[in-house]
Amino acid sequence: MDVKTLIIHPEKCNNCGDCETACINIRTSLSSPGLSCIRILKDNEDFFFPIACKQCENPPCMATCPKEAICRDDELALVLIDRRKCVGCGMCVSACPFGAMKLDKLKAKSYKCDLCGGDPECVKVCEPMAIEYQTFEMLKIPNMVHVAGKLARLAKP
Repeated sequence: MDVKTLIIHPEKCNNCGDCETACINIRTSLSSPGLSCIRILKDNEDFFFPIACKQCENPPCMATCPKEAICRDDELALVLIDRRKCVGCGMCVSACPFGAMKLDKLKAKSYKCDLCGGDPECVKVCEPMAIEYQTFEMLKIPNMVHVAGKLARLAKP
């Protein structure tokens, strides 16, 4: 299935942090300062990789949630968290192969990118165009493992 999602071009990222700031500013439901749904993974001084939810077709976060607080909205092609059902156990955070799920420890609730309802703020402010919002074939489990392996190699010191 083809859906719109964030396409990341790490070679264009300059680590300005504008995407993180835009995300924090739009996420009024989060209680702690600095809680961004997108973060920049830094490999060294020359390479940066913005990380955000991939809106997976069969999301591992959803499969591991004991309270069924995570669901897929096929009409919007989004993976969403019902924060009323979320108990903050962190199972989804552990299950995400991309490190895109986060936990708001003050509210004991999980959070992640919801693409700002289809109009992602991070894309609007990314001057080097390292983040785009485009149609992409949905990530399936084998592809997720492959991409997660690449990201894991970047994260190693």
